[in-house]
Amino acid sequence: MSADTLVRPDETVDESTDNDTPKVFHYVKKDRIAESAVMGTHVVALCGEVFPVTRSPKPGSPVCPDCKRIYDMMKK
Repeated sequence: MSADTLVRPDETVDESTDNDTPKVFHYVKKDRIAESAVMGTHVVALCGEVFPVTRSPKPGSPVCPDCKRIYDMMKK
């Protein structure tokens, strides 16, 4: 694992389903969010999911359980 800055749950990005409804939001490197949203490049979440940023989470949005578990372990 690198020491790069990671995004907190309220700043995560999503993986979209086929109908453009977010399934869950993932933890990704903060510096990649804007680049992905503007350029359409893909980001890699802590859990390994690869996707382009298409939406921002709202408070209470579902967070990927694998990303949350990994993030919590990194904080210790």
